[in-house]
This record gives sequence, structure tokens and C-alpha cells, in this order.
Amino acid sequence: MSSPTGATDGVGQPQGLPKIQIRNVTYSYEGEVALRDISMDIPRNAITVVFGPAGGGKTTILRLINRLNDMVDGTEMTGEIWLDGQNIYAPGVNVSQLRRRVGMVFALPLPLPGTVRDNVLYGPRLAGLRDRSQLDQILVESLTRAAIWDEVKDRLDRPASALSGGQQQRLCIARSLALRPDVLLLDEPTSGLDPISTAKVEESLFRLKEHYTIVIVPHSVQQAARVADMAAFFLMGELVECGSGTTLFTTPRNRKTEDYVTGRFG
Repeated sequence: MSSPTGATDGVGQPQGLPKIQIRNVTYSYEGEVALRDISMDIPRNAITVVFGPAGGGKTTILRLINRLNDMVDGTEMTGEIWLDGQNIYAPGVNVSQLRRRVGMVFALPLPLPGTVRDNVLYGPRLAGLRDRSQLDQILVESLTRAAIWDEVKDRLDRPASALSGGQQQRLCIARSLALRPDVLLLDEPTSGLDPISTAKVEESLFRLKEHYTIVIVPHSVQQAARVADMAAFFLMGELVECGSGTTLFTTPRNRKTEDYVTGRFG
């Protein structure tokens, strides 16, 4: 199975490819088109922002990247999505393994019942990991990368539900990181948070991109402009414009993009 470019190195890994390649994806639900002929590249170790008005297809594209929409009846998708040079919709793809490689964090923080430690280590334990030293390493590494270790290191065995909303969201990020994914998808992860908590989550994203590929649907244009290395503007199921964050938020090429980022239409 070859990538869209077909180029590989001596051990079969793609050379110089974006982390994710989306090619001619059209997606419909019960006959209604939600995405229309979407093609874009998502670079490695960067924050790619997918933004636009409600109903534009932003969350749908995230869910297609880790195949969450497989569980929705009445849908149809054409096109291809490639991860590290492999088509994730090809026959024989192990969807469970894919979802371990592509973690997702939703808008509402949903800590699991139990302690902070239980939340972070739920995935590794479910996968069969029992070695205490490895679990401890994953715990510290995940909480540190999610920028919450210093706040919870003395509360690891206390209920996760006792954390603040911002801490719970970063705990959910740490829970995703505990499975050591390649890609982290975030769907409006700060929509219910105060400005201070929002800033802490955004700060954690800047650290995380050193190790992961991040795709985020922001809760506002202002947040999109703050965090984007790359940006894609979606409108009514179509990709209007895609490019560097600096370009899209300062000198967009498309008038629709300019109108949206300057507030001339909402």
C-alpha cells in the first residue's frame, strides 16, 4: 500500500510526507453532505487549526481522522485519509490500534470515576500493562506534558472530580497522552473554561507539539490566531482556504476568509 506520493525510505517509511494527508474526502449523513471534496495536508509536530462557523464540518473532519464516525449509521464517505503514508480506510486496518495512535479530547472535560492516577493510567492498564515502574513513568510523563504535574503531584490518589474545570481538561489531555499517540485531536477543548485555564491549556499545546501532531477546533477566531502554525477555514462543508496561520489571519487570499476573521460575518 503506497502513499499518495509513493516515496518511501529504505525501511518502508514515507519520506518527507505530512503526518496526515486528506484527499478528495466527501462525507454525507442520511443524504445530507457534511463535507465536500476536502483535500489538505496536516504537518508533523505543528498545531493545525480547523476553524469556521458552526455547521461547517470542523468536528466531522476530526472524527474521520480517527474513524469515530464508523459507529454512526446512515453515513457515506468517499476519498482517502493517509496517516504516515498509510490509508486509514483501507481494508484490514486495525481501527483500535489507529485510535491509540490518534487520541481525541472533547469540549466537555469528562474525567473517569476514580483518582487522578486511575484516570491517567486507565488506557495503559486496559491494554494489559502491569509493570509498576513503567506505569509510574507514564503517569509522570503524561501529566508533565499536559502541564498539570506540578498542580496534582500531591493529589494523585484523590478524586479527579475534585479538580477544577481547567485541571480536568488537562487531565483528559494527559489521559490521551498516556497511550502515547502520534496525533492529538482537540474539539473546542477550552470552550467552557475561564481565561486563565484557557491560557494554561494553550500553553500546554505549545509544549506538546514538540512531540505530537496536533489538530484543534478552537472555540474562537482569537484562539485560532493565537495557536495556529497552520490553519484551515471551513464554510458550509467546504474548505475555503488552507495555509500558514500567519497568512490566514493577517493576509488571507479569499474574501470569505477575510470577512470571517475580521468579524464582518459570523
